[in-house]
Amino acid sequence: MLSEYDVIVVGAGHAGCEAANVAAKMGSKVLLVTMNMNTIAQMSCNPAMGGVAKGQIIREIDALGGGSGIVSDKSAIQFRMLNMSKGPAMWSPRSQNDRMLFASEWRLMLEKNPLVDFWQDMCTGILVEKNKVIGVKTSLGISIKSKSVILTNGTFLNGLIHLGEKQFGGGRAAEKAATGITEDLVALGFESGRMKTGTPPRVDGRSLDYSKMEEQKGDENPSKFSFSDTKPLNNQLSCHITYTNPHTHDLLRTGFDRSPMFNGAIKSSGPRYCPSIEDKINRFSDRDRHQVFVEPEGWNTVEIYVNGFSTSLPEEVQLLAMRTIPGFENAKMFRPGYAIEYDYFPPTQLQHTLETKLIENLYFAGQINGTTGYEEAACQGLMSGINAHLKTNERDSFILSRNEAYIGVLIDDLITKGTKEPYRMFTSRAEFRILLRQDNADLRLTPIAHTLGIQDDDALNKIQQKNLGVSEIHGALRKTGVSPVLLNAMLEEKDSSPVNQQVKLSSVITRPNITLQDLVPLSDELSKVYEEWKSIDESITEQAEIQIKYEGYIEREEEQAAKLSRLEDLKIPQNTEYQNIKSLSSEAIEKLNRIKPATIGQATRISGITPSDISVLLVHLGR
Repeated sequence: MLSEYDVIVVGAGHAGCEAANVAAKMGSKVLLVTMNMNTIAQMSCNPAMGGVAKGQIIREIDALGGGSGIVSDKSAIQFRMLNMSKGPAMWSPRSQNDRMLFASEWRLMLEKNPLVDFWQDMCTGILVEKNKVIGVKTSLGISIKSKSVILTNGTFLNGLIHLGEKQFGGGRAAEKAATGITEDLVALGFESGRMKTGTPPRVDGRSLDYSKMEEQKGDENPSKFSFSDTKPLNNQLSCHITYTNPHTHDLLRTGFDRSPMFNGAIKSSGPRYCPSIEDKINRFSDRDRHQVFVEPEGWNTVEIYVNGFSTSLPEEVQLLAMRTIPGFENAKMFRPGYAIEYDYFPPTQLQHTLETKLIENLYFAGQINGTTGYEEAACQGLMSGINAHLKTNERDSFILSRNEAYIGVLIDDLITKGTKEPYRMFTSRAEFRILLRQDNADLRLTPIAHTLGIQDDDALNKIQQKNLGVSEIHGALRKTGVSPVLLNAMLEEKDSSPVNQQVKLSSVITRPNITLQDLVPLSDELSKVYEEWKSIDESITEQAEIQIKYEGYIEREEEQAAKLSRLEDLKIPQNTEYQNIKSLSSEAIEKLNRIKPATIGQATRISGITPSDISVLLVHLGR
C-alpha cells in the first residue's frame, strides 16, 4: 500500500520532472506518477532546448535551482548563442541534444533524490473532499493520498492522433491516451477545451546526402545553460539546412483532400508560430520554398528530426514529397509525422501560484494550461512544485512579477489573458526585455532561490563574487581618464569619431562599436582588474560590459518597472463584488468577476478593461 505524500505529480514530462525535482529538493515527500517509466523526460518533439526567449527561460529555471539547464548541458551535442548580431536583450542560448541521454540524465537526477518515489500507472481522476484535493485514483483501482496534487498531463488527456484519414487514441506515438481526469475536473466545475499540436517525420540519417545541404555548426567557443559547474562542449555535431521547392509543394497538395487539417477532422487550434508544412504552403502560397532543419537525435543514433516539416498528411504523401527536397532524394522514413488533439483547461481558472481557484491544493502545469514547448512547460512545473511545497508547509507563496522574469510574464499572461491557441513565449511578450536578459538570470533569481531554500550557500557566494567583480570593473572604467593621444588611434581603427579632450573610459564604452576588450590596453588599472576577474570567470567581465554599456536603457526600464510594482502592490480583495461597484462597464464587471485579479496591476492587463474602469477601482479601494 502506497503511503501518503506531500506532493503527487501526475505526468513525467518536462513540467512533471521539474515539479517533482524542486518539491523534493525543498523537503517534500513526492510521488511521481507516470504511465511509462521508460519515457520519463522524453523529448516528444524536436531534440533541442532553448532558442529565442526559451533560452532565457532555461537560464531562469537554472538560476532558481531547477534541473533543465543542467540536464541540457549534460546531454548537449551542439550549442549556439542566437541573435549575437543584436543587443544583449535578444541573445538567446540554444542547445541541440541527445534525446536518449537527456531522458536518462533527468531520470538519474530524480532517482538520486531519496524523497522522490515513482509509480507506473495511469491516473484516472483526483480525490476531492470539501473543495480540497486529497489525492489521486489510478487505473489499477488504487487511491493514493496527498496534501497536494500537480497535474502535468501534456498531450495525453483524451489524446487523439491524426495521420491522414486515420485516427487513433494516444498521447504520443505508440502510447495510449489518458482518460478520466478531464471528466473528473469538468464534473467539479472546470471549463475544458481542445488544442492541437503536431510533429514531423523522423528519417534515417544514412539515407541523406548532406553535400546538398548547408552545414550549420555550433559556436566556435560554446557556452552552456547552467550557472553551475557543468562543462561546455569540446566536440559538437553539425545540423544542416535544406529547402522545399515548388515540386515538393505540388506533391503535398495532392494529399490535401485527405488531410485532417483541411477535411474537418481537426477542429481545434494549433500553434500559430509553428505551423505544419501543409499549413505553410496553404497560407503562404506565394513562397516557393520553406526552410527545413536537419537535426541529429543524438551521438549514437542515425535518427534525424526533420524540423520545419511537421505534417499529418498520409504517410505515403509525406515520403514522396520529402524525397523532392535536396539531400532527401533517397530518404528512408523511420516514423511518419502526425497531429494530435488533446484536452486543456483555460488557465484563467488558476491563481498566480498555478493553484486552481476551484479546488484548493490542486495545481496545473504545462500543456494542460494551453502552452506549447518544453521550456514553457518546465518553468510552470518548477513554479507549481515550489508553491505546492510552500503551501503544504504553511509558508508564503512564491510569485514572480513581469519585471522579475520571463517566467513571471508567461504565468501572468496565461492567468490574466488566457489563451485559445497554444501559447509560446517570445521576447516581444516581455515589457522589460533589457532587465530580463539571459546573462543576468542568476543575479536576478538565485538570491531569491537561496531564501526559499532551493539554492545553497555556494551558489549565493558565486553571485556575491560576480557583483563584486562587476563593481570593481565599473569603478576602474569610471575613474580612468584617457587622453586623445592614447584614445584616438583606437577610435580611428574602429571607425568611431575622435575626441579632442581627455574623457573617462566609462563614456567611451557606451559607443556601439567599442568593447571592453578594446579599452583594456589603454589603462594599466583597468587591465589589472579586468584580467584578474576574467581569470576567475569570463561571465563577470561580460556582465560588467553589458551593465555599463546599456546603463541608461537599464535605468529607464527600472523606473518603468517601479511604476508597475506600485500597481502590483495595490491588492484587490478576492471577495470583491464587482457588480455592486457603480460606473464599471458591463464588460469590466463580467471579466473582473471571471478572472478575479489579485492586484490593480493585473486588472490593467485584462483585455477590455479600460483606464476609466481602473480609475473606478482605485476610487473603490480608497485610492
